[in-house]
Amino acid sequence: MSTDEHWMRHALALADKGAAAGEVPVGAVVVRNGAVLGEGYNRPIVEHDPSAHAEMVALRAAALAAANYRLTGATLYATLEPCPMCAGAIVHARIRRVVFGARDEKWGACGSVFDVLEPGRLNHDVEVTPGLLATEAAALLKAFFRARRTRVPEADDG
Repeated sequence: MSTDEHWMRHALALADKGAAAGEVPVGAVVVRNGAVLGEGYNRPIVEHDPSAHAEMVALRAAALAAANYRLTGATLYATLEPCPMCAGAIVHARIRRVVFGARDEKWGACGSVFDVLEPGRLNHDVEVTPGLLATEAAALLKAFFRARRTRVPEADDG
C-alpha cells in the first residue's frame, strides 16, 4: 500500500465516524513528515457551524498542533474534493499538496466546478492529486444519502 493510500484510508475511517454522527461522510487528515498534524470529519450539524467541514476541522487541529497557521510542507488528504471555502483555507495555510478521493460535481473547487488551486492563480501553488480511492469515497457518500432518502419517518403518536 502506498503512503497516499494509507492516509486516504485513514480519511475514509474518519468519514465513517462522521456518518455515524449523522454528518455527511467526509474525512480529512493533514500529514507532515509522516505524522498526523490534524484530522477531522464533517461537523457542521453537531457544531452548528457552517464552516466545520472536514478539511477545516483538520486544518484547525493541525495549526494548533504546529503552533502556526502556516502548514508548509504538509499534505491534506480528503475523501471529497474540497469546496471553495476549504480550498481558500488550504492556500492560506500554505499546504503543499492536496490528495482527494471523489469529485464534487456541485461544489468542487479543485477542477470540477471551480479551480481555486489552479497553479499560478494565487500567491501559493498547491499540488493536487485527484481520484485516490474515489470509488470507495463516492460509495460512502452514495450509501449515506440513499439511507437518508429511504428512511421511514417515525409515526406521529398524537
